[in-house]
Amino acid sequence: MNRLETRLETLREAGRKALVTFITAGDPGPATTVPALHALVEGGADVLEVGIPFSDPEAEGPVIQAAAERGLASGTTLRKVLDLVADFRRTDDLTPVVLMGYLNSILAMGSEAFAQRAQHAGVDGLIMVNLPPEEAEELRFFLDKASISLILLVAPTTTEDRARYITSQAAGFVYYVSLKGTTGSASLDPVAAGARLRWLRELTPLPVMCGFGIRDAASARAMAAHADGVVVGSALVATIAALGTQPENIPEALRSQVAAIRSGLDRAPEQS
Repeated sequence: MNRLETRLETLREAGRKALVTFITAGDPGPATTVPALHALVEGGADVLEVGIPFSDPEAEGPVIQAAAERGLASGTTLRKVLDLVADFRRTDDLTPVVLMGYLNSILAMGSEAFAQRAQHAGVDGLIMVNLPPEEAEELRFFLDKASISLILLVAPTTTEDRARYITSQAAGFVYYVSLKGTTGSASLDPVAAGARLRWLRELTPLPVMCGFGIRDAASARAMAAHADGVVVGSALVATIAALGTQPENIPEALRSQVAAIRSGLDRAPEQS
């Protein structure tokens, strides 16, 4: 078991919900990323999701699109992202790190080279938004050798047969996209998402995380009632954007924001 699998199993045994936090690497500059990651952990994050800046992030809303642009403008390449993870690992060898991005970056580096570099840096999981599971065989082969979990997504429109196939191919956890839209959307319907989450959890023994549209303690608490954990991204990225000219204040702002969400998550009702 890698760090991700171990952490999620520990949380499940303790009856606690996982808090997965997302920020974009290199936003607003590379020097901000590692202190921000440590602050997220201090605030109560269980898993760190780190975005690889990409020029065409089609699943993202305006907030994370802008963060990707800032990351690219600061010179943050995939190699730099891996260097930042390695820097984080110098003082934290326990918190799972998941990279999120688009397959184009991996193809440019090569699947084998990426898996080896990612393992050396201390990466535990990978989410490739535009990678269909049918086309993941080569990348999965090298990731498996490197003990890196390939995390797959299920959408609100995914059919039952398709969901069964996706969950059979996933590792680490299953990422449920809670709404028909991009990241940061305000159109989250907790009732509909809750029903889909309960259905999805019956299909797989893997933990199921719910993301997209979760921005505060209340929405995290509502979704965690039906999931093993939640992913919070755009709200944190918006905090970074607001403090772009005061990067020294970003870590404490993130720590406080995550602590509030963590508190709400810990008060989530029992799963139905």
